[in-house]
Amino acid sequence: MNTADLLQRASRFEVLSIEEGVYLYHNAPTADLMYVANQLRKKQVPHGKVTWQIDRNVNTTNVCIANCKFCNFFRRPGHEDSYITDIETYKQKIEETFRFGGDQLLLQGGHHPDLGLQFYVDLFKQLKGLYPALKLHSLGPPEIAHVAKLENMSHIDVLRAMKEAGLDSLPGAGAEILNDRVRRLISKGKCGGKEWLDVMRAAHQLNLPTSATMMFGHVETIEERFEHLVWIREVQSEKPEGHYGFTAFIPWPFQDDGTLLRKVRGITNNITGDEYIRMIALSRIMLPNVKNIQASWLTVGKQVAQLCLNAGANDFGSIMIEENVVSAAGAPHRFTAQGIQDSIIAAGFEPQLRNQKYEWRELPAQLEEQVITY
Repeated sequence: MNTADLLQRASRFEVLSIEEGVYLYHNAPTADLMYVANQLRKKQVPHGKVTWQIDRNVNTTNVCIANCKFCNFFRRPGHEDSYITDIETYKQKIEETFRFGGDQLLLQGGHHPDLGLQFYVDLFKQLKGLYPALKLHSLGPPEIAHVAKLENMSHIDVLRAMKEAGLDSLPGAGAEILNDRVRRLISKGKCGGKEWLDVMRAAHQLNLPTSATMMFGHVETIEERFEHLVWIREVQSEKPEGHYGFTAFIPWPFQDDGTLLRKVRGITNNITGDEYIRMIALSRIMLPNVKNIQASWLTVGKQVAQLCLNAGANDFGSIMIEENVVSAAGAPHRFTAQGIQDSIIAAGFEPQLRNQKYEWRELPAQLEEQVITY
């Protein structure tokens, strides 16, 4: 293999193999990866703007039996701190979200052993009945797989019922690394990698917009990272013509603060800014059929995320009015609506507010600026 030849092929949107991606990871200079990925971004997203979003992560429950070794958020059933969010809390959070200019809730929880399909159908219907304009970007493949097992139903039937109840899009949560060797070590209670991908295939059949993620920098090999990217690319290639499929790919480094992976196995987050930028660039290179690549400012901070905008990323994600899960493992960074726009401008780009389908939104004329207190 030859670095120059591989990068030339990538610049023509040719598909690279796992082995070729690994070769680039080990051998290509960061500047060369950034250049090629930036050229691909310019072709795939020719408007040149950097998109961003206003939404809020709200947790349906913190009860979970998946026992992921990187999660500090969950509580066992019956724990004194366990909860299921009540409708009054949702109303308060939604109305505040609207005041801050948001249009969406990212609803996620855990593998609650007693919350089946009817719970989510009723919740989605109730929220949409109260707030018809609200968008629900909710759950994720592991939760869909969990509900399907509880109900003895297919993934597509669970998703169809949720879509009819008001689900607008499906996050790429719980992907971590899709190889089952890794999943057995860090998230044994969740669905396997193949089932995660199968849930996404079902969502794409129903034309539910989805995203894909990768949490890296823990127990995976470099080969397993690129296997993950290739599997995402393959599922995207299978989506029906004209359907949304994966609207974006979001990689982020494992956050280790207080996690069992760190306490028990001594696994820490050693991902440097340079390595994160390389992975953003390689994500753009390896995923020619995924239009939007998002930089995770929440986990890497403003400056590294800004550099990613010249390395293939075209999206800064959401300001996340509220986020509890990744933050519980040590992610310290925060943005307001003004702060995220200022950061994009400082990086040399024009900010553009969007929705989950990557359609542009006008910035609300009356937008209350969030005061960050956490």
